[in-house]
Amino acid sequence: MKKCVYLLGSLSLSVLFSCNSSDSDYKAIDPYENIKATFGSNIDPENLYNYAGQQVPGYITKDNSGANPVTDKVATLGRVLFYDVNLSSNNTVSCASCHKQEHAFSDTAVASTGVNGTTTRHTMRLINTRFAAETHFFWDERALSLEQQTTMPVRNHGEMGFSGENGDQSFDDLILKLGSLGYYKELFTFVYGNDEITEEKIQQALAQFVRSIQSFDSKYDTGRAIAGNDGPPFPNFTQQENQGKDLFLRPPAFNQNAERINGGVGCAGCHRIPEFDIDPAVRNNGLIANLSGGGFDTANTRAPSLRDLVKADGTLNGPLMHNGQFATLEDAILHYNIISTANNNNLDNRLMPGGIGQKLNMTQDEVNALAAFLKTLTGTNVYTDAKWGNPFQ
Repeated sequence: MKKCVYLLGSLSLSVLFSCNSSDSDYKAIDPYENIKATFGSNIDPENLYNYAGQQVPGYITKDNSGANPVTDKVATLGRVLFYDVNLSSNNTVSCASCHKQEHAFSDTAVASTGVNGTTTRHTMRLINTRFAAETHFFWDERALSLEQQTTMPVRNHGEMGFSGENGDQSFDDLILKLGSLGYYKELFTFVYGNDEITEEKIQQALAQFVRSIQSFDSKYDTGRAIAGNDGPPFPNFTQQENQGKDLFLRPPAFNQNAERINGGVGCAGCHRIPEFDIDPAVRNNGLIANLSGGGFDTANTRAPSLRDLVKADGTLNGPLMHNGQFATLEDAILHYNIISTANNNNLDNRLMPGGIGQKLNMTQDEVNALAAFLKTLTGTNVYTDAKWGNPFQ
């Protein structure tokens, strides 16, 4: 008996065959055996979900992908990593434990639970992360890129536990752990041509999957496509929703006491339409309370896109702000009605005209109109699309 190998080049990976000396008894070696055994029909290497070619409206112009644009193969690997509890030290926590698809990839808990404690700030939504000028991540922008951010929770003692400190295993231990799993050997070979696992590859894949998560099927997007720009009333909006849009867009005019005397409320000065991403130049928004309830937390300067703050039924996708302080859109809006400068040396200048904390003096009708407009930014597909769902289920 002798061994020989036949390569079937029509597949993404060559199929191997063993044969006897007469070449008469062939046995196929499936390069996707472990992928199929683990994920069944959820991942088909020969028929991947469309991550790279998703439709994006022409009026969306921001894109922070840089040198790591979304591809079907790498995003597929990222999906597996995102949902895999093996990325935590005790096999109980994945990225998706805190970023839940059914809640716009956020969490309903104020502080998400990790392997050794809780997070220090409320979990951000991951909607339209790609479509923003901001390239720093976390509330305090400590991660200089999405790629860098993706493995920081894995390396955190409290969150996923591969810190290499406080008795934790190191990230190198995680790489050895993943390398022992047959489906990763096949996936990394499928994606990168070899089964070598590195942190850079993990970061690249997770970032591509996160950037692939998009939501552009909202009532706002329908109206924007019809109107051609954001200025005129949208024909598919109610009067209240159009009032809220106008308030959101128009900057306020203040008197010498920082009291609004006319105009809108100027939300778009920081939350920029039509992506609704946060202006990278913003500073603190006036909310300085932290989750522990003691001291001041003025380092929070980043916000996720305002899209999908609520579900289609109007319920919140989780409490709002970095400390989860607000349980309704109206409460979050009212935070900006009167801004205090006390104990805050990092307050955004746009919130203190003339160096004085703004007093918008919004009426209840204006608050309700703004909330109605924000609800038009909600889509539906992102909550149920299988390409962003758990491949292990």
